[in-house]
Amino acid sequence: MASISLRNVVKTYGHGPKATPVIHGLNAEVADGEFVVIVGPSGCGKSTLLRMVAGLEEISGGDIAIGPRVVNTLEPAERDIAMVFQNYALYPHMSVFDNMAYGLKIKKMPLAEIKQRVDKAAGILELGHLLQRKPRELSGGQRQRVAMGRAIVRQPQVFLFDEPLSNLDAKLRAQTRLEIQKLHRELGITSLFVTHDQVEAMTLAQRMIVMNSGRMEQFGTPEDVYARPATTFVASFMGSPPMNLLNNAPGTTSGEVLGVRPEHLDIVPQPLAGATWAVEVDTVELLGAERLVYARLQGETLIVRQEENQTAPQPGTTLHLRPRPDRLHRFSAATGQRLAG
Repeated sequence: MASISLRNVVKTYGHGPKATPVIHGLNAEVADGEFVVIVGPSGCGKSTLLRMVAGLEEISGGDIAIGPRVVNTLEPAERDIAMVFQNYALYPHMSVFDNMAYGLKIKKMPLAEIKQRVDKAAGILELGHLLQRKPRELSGGQRQRVAMGRAIVRQPQVFLFDEPLSNLDAKLRAQTRLEIQKLHRELGITSLFVTHDQVEAMTLAQRMIVMNSGRMEQFGTPEDVYARPATTFVASFMGSPPMNLLNNAPGTTSGEVLGVRPEHLDIVPQPLAGATWAVEVDTVELLGAERLVYARLQGETLIVRQEENQTAPQPGTTLHLRPRPDRLHRFSAATGQRLAG
């Protein structure tokens, strides 16, 4: 196993005045054995960054180190990494066993060791009864486990996951997330996992890199990112529904954006002087165990999360909200950066 060091990493497409930068001097240190998720919207550069670590994309500046080695000029096969892709990339004419063993056979590893490694990985992933089947006979979740098994048998220093769950339905995604967590607990191999899904990021990451337009907005634990977002982008991207960001709420000053999550707005029966906001209800959305109330405050829309056992407000009525003072966030309107305090 090994750490991963990203030191002022830059990626630019093209040359001269027409060059297009896509990664802007990113710095991050991933500890040996750590599971780090790179999360952000489509086009933010997260897959490009992963491919640079893998050696599938050249870097334009800076250094990438895996363990003590700077790997900028090393071929993918020389980096001691294993990658799991979105599309599984299985050989359709080969059995599960042969798909998992293929890379080891290319290295001319003894057959007894190959079988031992494949059997062990199959046991971890509960694939033992499927080893003689072809990929067409497997479900999407089983194919993804085969792809992970193929990576496991190589016993690399680093796992790289490029949106591996995006082709699965919601139930299988949830199940496979649990399997990946279990896998990391058992193997402890340093892992980078790319996703645009903030639920995947929150549930899988020990720490996460939140990216926006080729820049790292925040690097921290899921708890830190959710509880103390570094920017308005992170505040709005991480969380479902997103944090309310208000320019005209009571208590805000010029040049300041006030943030409050929907679950930190309490509905109270009557106004409290200086402590409540009067809002007009627009719509109410039922989500089973909870509902979301969309309301207007001084021309701005905000969302309130309400438990199902509470009385649902009617559109057009006035609600009194009490924001929890210890859960308010303040950001600069000019830069989007979190303000001290």
